[in-house]
Amino acid sequence: MRTFWNTIGKGLSVCALVALASCSAPQPNTLTEAEKADGWQLLFDGQTLEGWKDYNGETLTQPWHVVDGCIQANGDGSDLSGYIVTKKQYDNFILDWDWKLSYGGNSGMLYHVVEDPYFKVPYVTGPEYQLIDNEGWEATNAPTKLEEWQKLGVDYAMYLPNPEAMSVNPQGEWNNSRIVFDNGHVEHYLNGKKILEFDAWTEDWFARKGSGKWEMAPEYGLARKGVICLQDHGYPASFRNIKIKELPKKVTGKEEILFNGKDLTGWDAYGTEKWYVNEEGLLVCESGPDKQYGYLATRDYYNDFDLSIDFKQLANGNSGVFFRSFVEPDAKVHGWQCEVAPYNHDTAGIYESYGRGWLVQIPDEKENILKQGDWNTLRIRVEGNHVQTWLNGEPMTDFEDAKIGAAQGRIALQIHDGGGIKVLWKNIKVTRI
Repeated sequence: MRTFWNTIGKGLSVCALVALASCSAPQPNTLTEAEKADGWQLLFDGQTLEGWKDYNGETLTQPWHVVDGCIQANGDGSDLSGYIVTKKQYDNFILDWDWKLSYGGNSGMLYHVVEDPYFKVPYVTGPEYQLIDNEGWEATNAPTKLEEWQKLGVDYAMYLPNPEAMSVNPQGEWNNSRIVFDNGHVEHYLNGKKILEFDAWTEDWFARKGSGKWEMAPEYGLARKGVICLQDHGYPASFRNIKIKELPKKVTGKEEILFNGKDLTGWDAYGTEKWYVNEEGLLVCESGPDKQYGYLATRDYYNDFDLSIDFKQLANGNSGVFFRSFVEPDAKVHGWQCEVAPYNHDTAGIYESYGRGWLVQIPDEKENILKQGDWNTLRIRVEGNHVQTWLNGEPMTDFEDAKIGAAQGRIALQIHDGGGIKVLWKNIKVTRI
């Protein structure tokens, strides 16, 4: 029988204790009838790795194996490799699993992980429930000590557990963990006890994100759905009883005001171009001395939405509204752009940056709908793979695209490169669908 524990003198395989369990004990990797009725689903059947694949891959090639009814990590992964993910994405859920680490072991359970070739590792997008043998790791790596934000049970590099609630079974024994993600409210449990809770996307959350490890990871934690990820961080680790119960998405249908007419609260600027609020309470984008692309992006992700925005082009009005997009430091936005451009340049058409280029250009006969030097109202509706745009109440584009349907991300305003650009914006409102 294969074992990863011989090197530490334990003399037992990771999952040997399963065989010693009482015949009356519940079988690992199964659901009771009550759990099935309550909506629980297994993510691991105890026999195969069906439903799992490499991060950013189509198949499973990473060195994970099924041994004695457990998913085992070899322990030869690294910071850049060794990640496997579910084939299915999840948004709101209760995730429950058993885990066991080698002496000094380090692993993790991540969620809302975004797959894209640009993201080389999952942790720059997905939050992590840290799994680590605190004492063993420090003994093995002495004199290096773990920071508090690196220890067992933390929301990695963000929120710390209550030390009085921590109850860890002796090294080599099974532990149980749970993550609850309910429309932004997050809870971590360890062996049946709640050890931490917080609300994502609050001012406190953004402050933590912007002042620590994730300062240079602009998309960390913003996704509202994604794959679940297991981490091989160079230590043997075992998992079993991985199960999930999906929770309903709460959509209020209320209109959100994205621009308050006073400041840039709720937005982040990227690049050196100018974004400011003038004395009339209008949002201004203006070329700076570098004459490069610039962006003002929402902090939040808006996946299915109906957006309305007024704009007025001054000087060269080459700009745009991005949707389901993400930011690459320092100032590069990947995604789809609803064009805002001078006359006869397809305002309200859809362009894919750093990809396929124009997806839909507007008919020539509709170019005169743009009111030059005056206020215009642009409306964008995105639901699944269906995209629609209107300009001043007139329909401009209406199409479906599978690539857009699979994406998620921010809304962002753009300043085109080249200099001499100035556009005014107001009445930026969105309704989640």
